[in-house]
Amino acid sequence: RFLTRTVGHARGVLAACAVAAVALVLLFATTGHDFLPYLDEGSLWLQVQMPPGITLAKASAMAGELRRATLEFPEVSYIVTQTGRNDDGTDYWTPSHIEASVGLHPYREWASGMTKQELIAKMAARFAQMPGFSVGFMQPMIDGVQDKLSGAHGDLTVKVFGEDLAQIRTVANRVADTLRQVPGAADVAVDVEPPLPNLKIELDRAAAARHGINAAAVADLVATGIGGTPVGRLYVGEKSYDMTVRFPDQARASVDAIGNLTLKSATGERVPLSAVAKIATVSGESVIVREMAQRNIIVRLNVRGRDLAGFLKDAQAAVAQATAGDAKQVQLRWGGQFENLERAQARLALILPMTLGLMFLLLFGAFGNLRQPLLVLAAVPLAMLGGLAALHLRGMTLNVSSAVGFIALFGVAVLNGVLMLSQINRLRGEEGRPLREAVMEGARSRMRPVLTTATVAALGLTPAMLATGLGSDVQRPLATVVVGGLLSATVLTLALLPALYHLVEARLERRRPAAAPDAGLPAPATGGAPATETSA
Repeated sequence: RFLTRTVGHARGVLAACAVAAVALVLLFATTGHDFLPYLDEGSLWLQVQMPPGITLAKASAMAGELRRATLEFPEVSYIVTQTGRNDDGTDYWTPSHIEASVGLHPYREWASGMTKQELIAKMAARFAQMPGFSVGFMQPMIDGVQDKLSGAHGDLTVKVFGEDLAQIRTVANRVADTLRQVPGAADVAVDVEPPLPNLKIELDRAAAARHGINAAAVADLVATGIGGTPVGRLYVGEKSYDMTVRFPDQARASVDAIGNLTLKSATGERVPLSAVAKIATVSGESVIVREMAQRNIIVRLNVRGRDLAGFLKDAQAAVAQATAGDAKQVQLRWGGQFENLERAQARLALILPMTLGLMFLLLFGAFGNLRQPLLVLAAVPLAMLGGLAALHLRGMTLNVSSAVGFIALFGVAVLNGVLMLSQINRLRGEEGRPLREAVMEGARSRMRPVLTTATVAALGLTPAMLATGLGSDVQRPLATVVVGGLLSATVLTLALLPALYHLVEARLERRRPAAAPDAGLPAPATGGAPATETSA
């Protein structure tokens, strides 16, 4: 009955196609874009920043506090912390930085029923109550990959380049404050060791000249008395140690104590260091990071609850507005996962047209004309419509996994279209059926094979679509696209495709009423007599 209503009703068919096209555009515009789906490793990796300049003993004590707070959550299996620089020396962290590996119990054993993201939110709230801790959440393998890609531990990074370190830090802090206001930003931090107190001794050359003291004498006093000077080596078995001498702790424990250190003037008088130099404690950089011989500071962040492409667009607009007046002093470079996303999109922009073009060439070779391959390929947009709708309903994004699903979906949709049109062409060519009768009979006879193909493919991918275990994150978008797309593609193949075929072929017959059989159809049977051609 449905075929009877659609076949021959050109306006209704074209209106349905137009509605489907509009829906496809709207869904594509509102579906988020990511490089890869969220890959759950079943564990956490914490990046913890503590107050700068703390001692190793204090850092170790705070690491113990972190471990105890983490183990308060019954979902946590273990936590291992590392304070300061890692074992292979590839990071420049001081004792004010902690990295922690947090293992989680299998999700099926979680009595609370919470998700991993909910656990992260609760842990973040708990750590926020602990003074002196700034905690970022990552996963072990992803953290390592991000570190290699962008040099920072986050989904996105903003590298602030410039000459003046104070200006760079000011802009980096402003960028971080701006990013915190963008919906979806999490764990925003300036990824560099904070400034440390530095002792600044500035020689007053005029005062030194009055006392007959040269700059070398002041430098020797500071280097030897405060820094220490090697005077020999001590050998203990196969090991050797440098022996250095410097002033006792009480002589260099404060600015006043250092100012009381004395030098011998030209007249033999003992002159305090404070009389010939200005001594003060100032804030100075503990680490200076360079890339391509340029100083820079990295702002890192993670993205939660939003697609990467949509967040990046909003973040770049907000940061550009916040730093509009600093364009001459600093340069901003964005990095992170979106670079992989852009590369993947560029490759898919090449692969998808090539795939469709190859399909068209094969279909042209099978049908021998242009219009019928185009009719078969009309299944592709409606298959995309179902796939995008399924992603949208499940809260998923377009990524590499779902793109692979679309490529597989196109193949199934085109196969079903070929089955349908081949049967209709056979009925028209070999049996000489009229157009409408051939369309109705061909659609009915191919309903079972088309439904069987779609059902088998959908049922086979349903477990992957519904899976929740580790490793299923990559499978779910692919399976969701194929299952959702098969539903819409099957509707097209069984209903709209025969109607479109009838619409196109009927117009062709009216335009050429006495023409020879179309090149895409076999010649009709003539009861054994040789077939002859007639010309108009």
